[in-house]
Amino acid sequence: MMTPMRYLVLVLGIIISLHFILSFSHEDYGRATSFSNIASQIKGYTGGPPYKDGVPAEYYHHEEAVAAPDRKANAAFVILARNGDLNGISSSVKQMEDRFNRKFHYPYVFLNEEPFTDDFKKQIQNIVSSKVEFGLIPHDHWFQPDTIDEKKATEARERMVKANVIYGGSVPYRNMCRYNSGFFYRHELVQKYRYYWRIEPDVSFFCDLDYDPFLVMQDQNKTYGFTVSLYEYPETIPTLWNTVKEFIQENQELLAPDNAMAFLSDDHGDTYNRCHFWSNFEIGDLDLWRGEAYSKFFDYLDAKGGFYYERWGDAPVHSIGAALFSRKDQIHFFNDIGYKHNPFQHCPQGDAHSKGKCWCNPAENFDYEWYSCLKRYDQLF
Repeated sequence: MMTPMRYLVLVLGIIISLHFILSFSHEDYGRATSFSNIASQIKGYTGGPPYKDGVPAEYYHHEEAVAAPDRKANAAFVILARNGDLNGISSSVKQMEDRFNRKFHYPYVFLNEEPFTDDFKKQIQNIVSSKVEFGLIPHDHWFQPDTIDEKKATEARERMVKANVIYGGSVPYRNMCRYNSGFFYRHELVQKYRYYWRIEPDVSFFCDLDYDPFLVMQDQNKTYGFTVSLYEYPETIPTLWNTVKEFIQENQELLAPDNAMAFLSDDHGDTYNRCHFWSNFEIGDLDLWRGEAYSKFFDYLDAKGGFYYERWGDAPVHSIGAALFSRKDQIHFFNDIGYKHNPFQHCPQGDAHSKGKCWCNPAENFDYEWYSCLKRYDQLF
């Protein structure tokens, strides 16, 4: 019998396949001493995907004591939320605490374009085991800039609404995409950190995590970590790839050697296959976004206005940036972190499932459904 998850995957797959068929004709729219050895072992890796080698045993912290391990990364959870998201984000944070942070005690940074209420702050502080800070987003970082032609932007939104494009008529959604693409890492509360883990309301973390992903990122010189990857809706990014190609032509020296272009394109960059990492979950190196390459890249995109004239999402923007400005071995699939953001989930398989005491159904796993992009990531190696 077909499970609800597989039925949903089938239906969504049919819908996305129709998008592809219709768009192919107009592509122009388009603590151990071994720690010190890990980076050298990963660099220049030529075997299968590095995640399949597993995490070295030295990273695991099995003790149930409330004291955090002696060695930690300079990292925090970063959460963009509104006051109305309190129930959803409380659920997400409580799961994070139960699965991971009760042992590791990393701090949280909450960001909002409006001041957080006292009730919001109190409930979050009651849940977490570590320091938490609440920040206000600067006005100019959040709202639509004055350089945008509002008439043109309104017409674009109206066309998307008629075409039933998800969030097609929403300005706040566009503000959020632009903010996550180019501004969250500039916030004064985030500036002091090197690594971040993004958490959103109403997500699920299925498995106990007995090692520190931030240290994996740090010691292995990773820049970006993901759990789910898939194809973007073509109607939301009609001119994004042409804009990316223009930037590449003008700034080829900024591209990383041995980058992950092959994850994004099947023809060496001529066209975009629309693969992206689902950015509602990401563990990243903030220096990637703060660096010269991505800074110039975001500014170039922002000047084109596509966040408002179209509906460019932070997921494809982050994914393209990470793929072009990192080596391919610096992008990591966190295979042992069970995660769900409705309707898709990554449920660890085999030993990873039992080792993490995961409570998801292994049969309901998005990894290798036909419109998942994980197979393209695997093919990089």
